[in-house]
Amino acid sequence: MKILVIEDYDPLRTSLVKGLSQNGFAVDAAADGEEGLWYATSGNYDAMVLDLMLPKLDGLTLLKRFRNGGHKTPVLILTARDTVPDRVKGLDSGADDYLVKPFAFEEFLARIRVLVRRKHQVASPVIKAGDLSIDTSAKRVFLEGQEVILSAQPYALLELLAMRAGQIVSRTQIWDHLYAFDSDPSSNVIEVCMVLLRKKLHRPGKDDLIQTRRGLGYILEANATDEP
Repeated sequence: MKILVIEDYDPLRTSLVKGLSQNGFAVDAAADGEEGLWYATSGNYDAMVLDLMLPKLDGLTLLKRFRNGGHKTPVLILTARDTVPDRVKGLDSGADDYLVKPFAFEEFLARIRVLVRRKHQVASPVIKAGDLSIDTSAKRVFLEGQEVILSAQPYALLELLAMRAGQIVSRTQIWDHLYAFDSDPSSNVIEVCMVLLRKKLHRPGKDDLIQTRRGLGYILEANATDEP
């Protein structure tokens, strides 16, 4: 999934981008509020990380403009402002979560995963689609009870399709959610990932779990439900 990080402190911004990328997220980053608002309203993100004390445009103003524009991307405020009134103001301005610096990166990751699931209306971290089970927290995949080992990009593609199981997901939507803003959309990386994914999920004598709808996109046919 794709995350936007808006943070002016360069070491922290670099660290967040690196950590998120290493955990399978596509990441865009901005160093000030004006640039951040442009990214936020121009891209398609599964979650946004927002500092409050930003140059050019402060975080709360950015957030209010973003929400007033009708944008619903989940937002995690990440700030040194730790008083109760600060938290209340941030949440009342449209944030979905609030994390105070300094913080543990594992907690940060867990909160991001919750926001991503919320964006796709998936309640449980484990998504089941027929014989397929995807643990989005551990990033592990099981097919008919056997673990399927996937590298980062095929896993990310499968997770997106699973979160939208039963729906056609277009190539453009896949690109918007899985690749950074400056990536080349003419690349065949999606098709390559799909070939690898289908090989990994092949079940002899059974239909492919992922079907192509020519001219439209891809669909995970199995009926997905959250694990009880």
